[in-house]
Amino acid sequence: MMNFKEIQELIKLINRSNISEFKLKEGEFQLTIRGNQQVIAEHSAAAQQPVYIAQPNYVPLPAAAAPVAAPAEIAAPAASPASAPTTASQGLVEIKSPIVGTFYRSSSPDKPPYIKVGDIVEKGQIVCIVEAMKLFNEIESEVRGKVVKVVTDDLSPVEYDQVLFLVDPKG
Repeated sequence: MMNFKEIQELIKLINRSNISEFKLKEGEFQLTIRGNQQVIAEHSAAAQQPVYIAQPNYVPLPAAAAPVAAPAEIAAPAASPASAPTTASQGLVEIKSPIVGTFYRSSSPDKPPYIKVGDIVEKGQIVCIVEAMKLFNEIESEVRGKVVKVVTDDLSPVEYDQVLFLVDPKG
């Protein structure tokens, strides 16, 4: 069976090509990637378990589900290069993920988020956690200011250098 990194590389390769659909079957494992950003993975031993592909622009589907169109908020990239000048021209500072992993806004499901829109963050203050390989990494703000936007959804996979929060240093 393919490992996670191999699946990610395959998805990137297919997105850059003109291939509309790619299917791979290895024993009981079956992977289907469609060019319109749909991923379906099946494994007969885990047919009732959902299979998640950690790409921000892919919709996690249950293994036995029929393909569906990706919702706009998931299908759109978290931060496109075209949006960077707009953020800079507004004077906002981006707090980015220093690692690849899963984004958590709070230390546990029953605790409030570290920060929310409207909060003032201090330099060095913990703003979130990114879990990578079962290690929970506290992410600290490198700027003081008012939180203007939480860009990433809680429990979402994040990439290296992906924008997590927008902060107004004048706020």
